[in-house]
Amino acid sequence: MDFGTWPRLLVANVEGNGANPPDLGEVAAIPILDGRSVPESAKTALIRPPQPITAFVTSVHHLTNETVAHAPAWDLIAPYVQEDLHGAWIAAHNASMDYNVLRRHLPTWEPAGVIDTLRLAHTTYPTGTRHGLDALLAHIDVDPTAIPGRRYRAGFDAHATALLLIDLAAHYPTWDALIAVAVPPGMPGSPSSPHRDEEQTLW
Repeated sequence: MDFGTWPRLLVANVEGNGANPPDLGEVAAIPILDGRSVPESAKTALIRPPQPITAFVTSVHHLTNETVAHAPAWDLIAPYVQEDLHGAWIAAHNASMDYNVLRRHLPTWEPAGVIDTLRLAHTTYPTGTRHGLDALLAHIDVDPTAIPGRRYRAGFDAHATALLLIDLAAHYPTWDALIAVAVPPGMPGSPSSPHRDEEQTLW
């Protein structure tokens, strides 16, 4: 894989408040450049959602109402998030979740394309491992304690997914070969490919 042929790509992750549909509580994006993640250029923001974060969701991602009490409302940071995402591909693990939440919060935004590392992992490692993020990090020998932050927070999960994507991409000879597998049908950047039901995750 020649990583120099890649377009601008940001690995994104969002965390919600447990509402249905979810309001944003945290958003993060980390670029991949020349085949490596660039954590020093990552963007992470806490957001004060209009409805409280539920106790159940706090138990998953440890994001509390106290944590976001003095964070800006979404309307104040949305223009900056949209500017950062403008013109870029995005990647996420089970990308339909992050993509749909971002699209609902940024109705005039559309990424250049969407890569789903869950979908990609199913093809790259069809047997011998589970396809949740934790299992895949273990499979590719990534030490999660070396990733800043904590699991289920947006910055950590974006960084972890970036490392996973770099590993998965090395199994494909070209960018076109990668996206032929990695882009879910019907999403931006999608070539013709069979549909796969996407795994559900918690917010």
